[in-house]
Amino acid sequence: MGCGSRIVSEAIPSEARPDLSHEIELTPAFHDLDPMDIVWHGNYVKYLEIARNALMAKFGYDYPQMRESGYAWPIVDMRMKYVGSIHYGQRVRIRATIVEWENRLRIDYLVICAETGARLHKASSIQVALCIATREMCWVCPPVLFERLGVKGPQP
Repeated sequence: MGCGSRIVSEAIPSEARPDLSHEIELTPAFHDLDPMDIVWHGNYVKYLEIARNALMAKFGYDYPQMRESGYAWPIVDMRMKYVGSIHYGQRVRIRATIVEWENRLRIDYLVICAETGARLHKASSIQVALCIATREMCWVCPPVLFERLGVKGPQP
């Protein structure tokens, strides 16, 4: 098997595929604003992390469970597209969706205004499994991830 990743979910019929997404709703606090009275751009990462934590908790594989399984999952890449601004008091919904899981864990995010449905932000993060004992990166995600997500792992 090569080192590249592929989107495994496309090979599985949608009716057989588990729901690998989760949505949260939040309202920015005053301390999240910048001098222009909009959410400071760095706080978007914090909001995405809240959504990612909720997504992984849905599968019983958040940070404590990752550590217990012997793996760390550092973020090695993050892409963000600021489509619109989030303002103080504006309710937003953040949907986090796992789109790759074979060689790396890729999560796509979509932030929308809860009232209008307008897109405000798009992002993605990539995490890789790192064996805690050896500090070596895994070229294929460990079986525990596939088990928790309820998906098939790579076929030999």
